[in-house]
Amino acid sequence: MNAEIIAVGSELLLGQIVNSNAKFLSEQLAELGVNVYYHTVVGDNPDRLKSAITTAESRAQLIIFTGGLGPTKDDLTKETIAGHLNTSLEKDEEAFKFIKDYFIRVQREMTPNNEKQAHVLKGSHVLKNEQGMAPGMFLIDESHQYMLLPGPPSEMVPMFKKYGRPAIEKALGRKEIISSRVLRFFGIGEAELETELMDLIDAQTNPTVAPLASDGEVTLRLTAKDVSKENAEKMLDEMETTILKRVRPYFYGYDDTSLMDEMSKALKESELTIACAESLTGGLFQSQMTSISGAGAVLKGGIVCYSPEIKKNLLDVSPNTISIHGTVSEPCAKELAENVREKFDSDIGISFTGAAGPGPHEGKDEGTIWIGIARKDSKTKTFLLNLAGTRNGNRARTVKYGCYFLLKELRGEGDS
Repeated sequence: MNAEIIAVGSELLLGQIVNSNAKFLSEQLAELGVNVYYHTVVGDNPDRLKSAITTAESRAQLIIFTGGLGPTKDDLTKETIAGHLNTSLEKDEEAFKFIKDYFIRVQREMTPNNEKQAHVLKGSHVLKNEQGMAPGMFLIDESHQYMLLPGPPSEMVPMFKKYGRPAIEKALGRKEIISSRVLRFFGIGEAELETELMDLIDAQTNPTVAPLASDGEVTLRLTAKDVSKENAEKMLDEMETTILKRVRPYFYGYDDTSLMDEMSKALKESELTIACAESLTGGLFQSQMTSISGAGAVLKGGIVCYSPEIKKNLLDVSPNTISIHGTVSEPCAKELAENVREKFDSDIGISFTGAAGPGPHEGKDEGTIWIGIARKDSKTKTFLLNLAGTRNGNRARTVKYGCYFLLKELRGEGDS
């Protein structure tokens, strides 16, 4: 089956919001073995939407719409589709009751246009909206399937997962099981990873291997199909083993995890604590770490030591180190990591110092960054980065590299 995703909303074309719905739906449909060949974005205009529908029908059997189900005059998705299919809208009583009960609960007056949200395509399978008001719907005719979903991701994602995806699976009538797994890599570029695995990618049939680069990382989505889930998982295991034999040093986790998640988990499992000395990252490492539940068990605290004076006065970096080597240097990173560990009485100290940009700092090129990792009863390790990117991009990647280097240490892969 081929599918097309049509996002409706002038705000998308104006750049006011990002079309994250299309990304999510494409990933979900890929897991179902449904091919998505086109993403279309159309404004709140019935004529242009009709044209988009006609085009989509010529190249896809499944058409998924997001947006345009709200109560205002510019929300015209279901009305336009109803006219295109020569059908009508009818009030879904369950949805209407839910909307009325909501306004009673929040003690607000329900305006007449809110009733519009309870209208659905006649004969469609209604998809319940448990996070908002407008229900979704799924309509099948002789040649096409039409799924209408709300625009806000907070409503669309749970609706599709709980009701939309099962409806598509049922319509497909497929008996085979589709299993998917995402492998996450860091420290290797998409082109390099693809080169290492080119023969596997070129020869892929079942399972399939799909690389994707994002935010300085690379992922591989493995997808296998079989009538038995056990066999599909076995195929994934075999492909994963083959891949990791070649690129294991860069692999760090599965599916929706992150470097910070994995590093924090490794600290908890090892029952180790950490303290941070952050210069160019300005507290970013600690901010991300404290966003994870349970961070208090491993994070002792840290110091944002942005100026040379704070490095000297609060973290006891030697004046000679700063005058001879500068703050963007291996000796400074080493002392910061060792001294913050001692001051916070933690098992590990980590430091970040460097020239984030724009332009050089202390004669060091933009993107020159040092990370220090100090552990009790171990030799302090330092890592030099030469990054190229925006100021904030360099800061974000520095934090990821810190997590990556420390994670490898905790896993006993520090010298690999």
